[in-house]
Amino acid sequence: MIEKKIQSEGIENAVLVGVIQKEQTEEQVNEYMDELAFLAETAGAATVKRFTQRMARPDSKTFVGKGKLEQIRDYLLLKGDVHMVIFDDELTGSQLQNIEKVLNVKIIDRSDLILDIFASRAKTAQAKTQVELAQYQYILPRLKGMWKHLERQGGGVGTRGPGETEIETDRRIVKDKISLLRKRLAEFDKQAVTQRQERGEFIRVALVGYTNVGKSTLMTVLSKSEVFAENKLFATLDTTTRKVVFEQTPFLLSDTVGFIRKLPHHLVESFKSTLDEVREADVLLHVVDMSHPQYEEQLTVVNKTLADLGSGDKPTITIFNKMDKYKEEVFDEWLEEEVKENILKELKDRWQEETKGNCVFVSATERTNLDVLRQTILNKVREMYQIRYPYRAEYFY
Repeated sequence: MIEKKIQSEGIENAVLVGVIQKEQTEEQVNEYMDELAFLAETAGAATVKRFTQRMARPDSKTFVGKGKLEQIRDYLLLKGDVHMVIFDDELTGSQLQNIEKVLNVKIIDRSDLILDIFASRAKTAQAKTQVELAQYQYILPRLKGMWKHLERQGGGVGTRGPGETEIETDRRIVKDKISLLRKRLAEFDKQAVTQRQERGEFIRVALVGYTNVGKSTLMTVLSKSEVFAENKLFATLDTTTRKVVFEQTPFLLSDTVGFIRKLPHHLVESFKSTLDEVREADVLLHVVDMSHPQYEEQLTVVNKTLADLGSGDKPTITIFNKMDKYKEEVFDEWLEEEVKENILKELKDRWQEETKGNCVFVSATERTNLDVLRQTILNKVREMYQIRYPYRAEYFY
């Protein structure tokens, strides 16, 4: 496994950098930076400062403007104990090199940060292989920037120094490693296909959603089995599948890796076999964190990712989770009960209309409205049995 850049015994201080592009609002970017800070915390870093700059598009050489970069450098010199600067977008090899020259600290971009978290969370051989492949795919186009400091200065005879030789050598090594990892993942894919075939003729239900929305908690509640869950991003990497029975009707319930804004495409490619659980599901349970201020944008991100996976048109039940936290954050303690009820009614009516009645409002931790959720899932599963396995459906009533 490639050496991790962030995880260490002690907490590392980090500065975050983002760009407010022309189609974005300052509020949106602040939310993105909050998410980046949460990612950094999950990886083992503490955010001590944020810098943002309004630009039409990121600078091709240094991501932010020269003045902003100097401002960040001055802060680092003044602070003295900042170990890294994290950028909320993917940087090119030349951008990494140019920024490092000015700031003289470790530079991490969003993709690198997410890869680092995945590397720390990978427990099984398959997950470790998937992450390692994504890491090498990320590194390959950036090798030139990484080796630039080895090239000799000046021109003419003798300028083809060890830098270029090392780059070509490393490219071959990385490409060979990528080829080897892909072959290894192909073997895992074969095993996964065999395992799915051996599950028999059961309706398959998959929990999907943005990371940290409560999928694993719901998995525990619905399957009555312990599934790892914690308040950190990407707590779940490996797909967990359980056989669940509601009123004598069996089905397979899977918990899948959480999606996120700007999820590195290397990870999507590497986690193909894990995401096959989503592709092959008969029913999707799209879990949404109602307490998050940007829950609608998160919902949109997940729907777009599902569409990219070819699963956007699957039968879906949208589960609006964490309603207890939503009420705490939205309702003032002096608000009259009638007003609260009207706000909730308008909210529910809106989403009932938008999901065509396929939504439920619950709190997995408080165990509220779970009976309605179970009945909704049961109705959909039975409906799918009638479509997929009509000769079996009669046994489940």
